[in-house]
Amino acid sequence: MAKYECDDKFKSFLQELPKCEHHVHLEGTLEPSLLFQLAKRNGITLPESFPPSPEACIERYNNFADLQDFLDHYYIGMGVLIKEDDFYDLAMEYFTKAHNDGCHHSEVFFDPQGHVERGISIDVVVKGFDRACKDATAKFGNTNKLIMCLLRHLPSAAGLETIKSAAPYYENGTIHGLGLDSAEKPFPPELFTECYKYISDNFSNVGLTAHAGEEGDSTYVTRAIDQLKVTRIDHGVNSQHDQELMKQLADNKTMLSMCPLSNVKLQVVKDVSELPIDVFFNANVPFSINSDDPAYFGGYILDNYVAVHTRFGFTHEQWAIIAKNGINGSWCDEERKIELRNKVDEVVAKHT
Repeated sequence: MAKYECDDKFKSFLQELPKCEHHVHLEGTLEPSLLFQLAKRNGITLPESFPPSPEACIERYNNFADLQDFLDHYYIGMGVLIKEDDFYDLAMEYFTKAHNDGCHHSEVFFDPQGHVERGISIDVVVKGFDRACKDATAKFGNTNKLIMCLLRHLPSAAGLETIKSAAPYYENGTIHGLGLDSAEKPFPPELFTECYKYISDNFSNVGLTAHAGEEGDSTYVTRAIDQLKVTRIDHGVNSQHDQELMKQLADNKTMLSMCPLSNVKLQVVKDVSELPIDVFFNANVPFSINSDDPAYFGGYILDNYVAVHTRFGFTHEQWAIIAKNGINGSWCDEERKIELRNKVDEVVAKHT
């Protein structure tokens, strides 16, 4: 439970602090209000088992039993996304909220397989999201990158086919990274070695990351690094149980993209205070704080920052380190990183 106060003054500091988000699924930002709006716009009848209203959705989302229970609702919700404008509207809603929370750089996940298997062209998905990325940069002055994720519950051969279908977008830089999401168990990282190798062999400067160490134990993190050659880990909570891995993460500056409120909603921990955030901080393991699937988990990036502060009580200077670790672990260019680090210093100086 909360141990430290986050008064209006400190919350203002957290809001102004330049943040980078590395772990947010665009499909997971589909708020119930937009979900029902798109269902109506596209003439889609939701299953009888699905909550019948936005209010009922919010109530149901407060009571997920586990990751699979969430995913069952998540994939039904995705079904209302049909046209390019749907994907555009979804992403722009996220970028607007992120901007209001003081997020300056977003590296956003999307799941093309969840759309292609419904008969939606990957071109429709990518063009809608890319148009939103460009418009958000023009409107808010932020920077952002698209990371295509593979669904690990689908065969790796299907993942490789998806990568090949997205090749033009990797070649022209529209898609900047490859990730691996959905349920970790029983789908260990090494199942997708060929997919990651194909990216490394054929495209330069593509960031590699993977969900690991949330459901899976610490070996999932090690195997993702060793087998997939990722330079970043999504979640990584269970890394705390392997001291050799912890040292490796610190020495190599391998960033964990942590999602505190998500971990609570999906029963990884009962409260944010149980997460090893202070353990990672004290061991110099870099991490960023992210929202994961905020429409379902009840908190965007600032909400997660506040939740962490009320449990761990970091100082202004410690928050500056966390923010800079997020900047350093981003896949934007060095010029942008320098700009953002300087902004962190300005905000800290203003508030101290």
